Amino acid sequence: MIANLIAADPMLALEIIERTASTPRVRQALELSLAPAFLLVGIGSIMNVMMARLTWLAGRIERLAEPSEGACNISHANELAWLRRRRKLARLAIKFSTGAAVVISFEIAVLFLSAYIEPRIGTFVAVLWIVTVSLLITGLIYFLRETLLAADGPKTDGV
Repeated sequence: MIANLIAADPMLALEIIERTASTPRVRQALELSLAPAFLLVGIGSIMNVMMARLTWLAGRIERLAEPSEGACNISHANELAWLRRRRKLARLAIKFSTGAAVVISFEIAVLFLSAYIEPRIGTFVAVLWIVTVSLLITGLIYFLRETLLAADGPKTDGV
């Protein structure tokens, strides 16, 4: 596709080569995308912890949901409901954090491309940053809710 575009307009190919040959422009694009790249690494680390918790929750739910020889008592059912609430919160935390990772990745690409295009896209980049941070904050709030629910433990009728 790019080859067809370049073949159709040789001047475009020359302009792309001229713009990408500028070392300062490339360096500036890399510097601009450095902070979002570090944020992406941080999001990945947080998601690693979230996924470990979700994996543990899913395994525990599977073990409790398996038919057992003994009858399912009230505390067993309470723990299962508690685990399912935690799983729902963990899944929401991961969804919002993944959304933040996708948006920040797109922002990195836009920042890098900005070195080669003339239109001013600062407002667009700022909006992407705000969306990223909003999604990350939302994911962290859901993660906080899950950890608080985990700290409370399952509700039992006797306590």
